Amino acid sequence: MSQSLFFPALFLNTPTFLTFPTFLLFALFLLIFPPQAAAQAARPIADECVVLLHGLARSSSSMNVMEHELVAAGFAVANVDYPSRKKPIQALAIIAIETGLEQCGDQPAKVHFVTHSLGGILVRYYATERSIQKLGRVVMIGPPNQGSQVVDDYKNIPGYRLINGPAGFQLGTDENSIPLSLGAVEFDLGIIAGTRSLNPILSQSLPNPDDGKVSAERTKVEGMNDFIAVPHTHTFMMRADIVIEQTIRFLRSGSFQHSPD
Repeated sequence: MSQSLFFPALFLNTPTFLTFPTFLLFALFLLIFPPQAAAQAARPIADECVVLLHGLARSSSSMNVMEHELVAAGFAVANVDYPSRKKPIQALAIIAIETGLEQCGDQPAKVHFVTHSLGGILVRYYATERSIQKLGRVVMIGPPNQGSQVVDDYKNIPGYRLINGPAGFQLGTDENSIPLSLGAVEFDLGIIAGTRSLNPILSQSLPNPDDGKVSAERTKVEGMNDFIAVPHTHTFMMRADIVIEQTIRFLRSGSFQHSPD
């Protein structure tokens, strides 16, 4: 809060017995230690940055809730907006990852990634082509790591390209599948899959359980460190409390909290 806004509030709440000398001392204290500067000084400097990557045909606003909670947990956050419907995965990976690394800057000791859907494939593709300096842990939420049969069944429907762009044709299970062309991951990875669908039509293309866009089994990839399934749908699962809690836990510890059998 700026001083110009602070002083009127002070006057409204000041007792009538406050003496002028006392007020001068208080005003001098505020000049030396303004409220905003004091708050900034008390805030720890995050030495770990999290890059957030949204999914296909979405925007960075879809990751706003995750961003807020990660900041509250003490992480610096780069919530990247990239043109998911404009370019193929090969180009999107460079745009998204390098934008995130640039926004995190040189200060953090570690750079983590939290991705939704297509965002996870971008990290995998980039990591096979280039080194990610200071890479920490990665959490993928609903990633089509083995492609999705929804793409196979609907890619030839009129309007599919308009909605999903060129990357939408690269997420199936056929010979054009980018996820299936990538090998095992070689970084610390936790995967969160959804098991609830709001789209029964698309779910007919998928083995159960699924989240309406990808089956839980096809989110998995060789080399992952941990896996957990939650009763949420693909479109909104990155906003769910349990998903956010599990994400933060994995970033800190390298594992999810599993319910006892």
